[in-house]
Amino acid sequence: MLQAFTASLLLITISELGDKTFFIAVILSMRYDHRTVFSSVLSALALMTVLSVLLGQAVSLLPKTYTHYGAIALFLIFGVKLIIDAIRMSPNSTEDVVKEAQETVEEQKQQIAILLFGKMLARYPQIGIWIQAFVMTFLAEWGDRTQISTIALAAANDPVFVTLGAILGHGICTVIAVIGGRMVAGRISERVITGIGGVLFLIFGVTAYFQA
Repeated sequence: MLQAFTASLLLITISELGDKTFFIAVILSMRYDHRTVFSSVLSALALMTVLSVLLGQAVSLLPKTYTHYGAIALFLIFGVKLIIDAIRMSPNSTEDVVKEAQETVEEQKQQIAILLFGKMLARYPQIGIWIQAFVMTFLAEWGDRTQISTIALAAANDPVFVTLGAILGHGICTVIAVIGGRMVAGRISERVITGIGGVLFLIFGVTAYFQA
């Protein structure tokens, strides 16, 4: 249980720092009320975590040998991929992620407002901001490496502690993004964070192999 909690906490915290969803929270917190953005972003990430854990539990219904070695293979593949990505990244990689997050916010802001809630957003602006931030974060997180790692962890470990560790990791990153985002954003190196994440994936993959 402790291993499941620690692994999910470390993987999510490191993977999420400097990710697109992190910078979406930074940008939104600069424009809107911090508490509204924090509760909305964390709610979206918590929902994504629960869904990912449920998917992991569905995968765990397969024979244990398949799920165990499948999770190991996934961690090792992700680890190698992230390290290769980090090596190939340019020094301006963080600026590219920030730009992508800004484009996501601008594009989806109007689409969400028009397609989903229309008049209600104008009448209840705080609710509108909360919903927009929730949808933006949820869509940006879908298929992300943190979702895949959560599924893999939940397939091979205690689902409750994977959920708790992952949500705590998301909470830590969201607090950093919302409260100190402007100050921290300029100092985060996407290249370094990606490399650290790759090393962590490799460590957990090797650890899982020897624990078998």
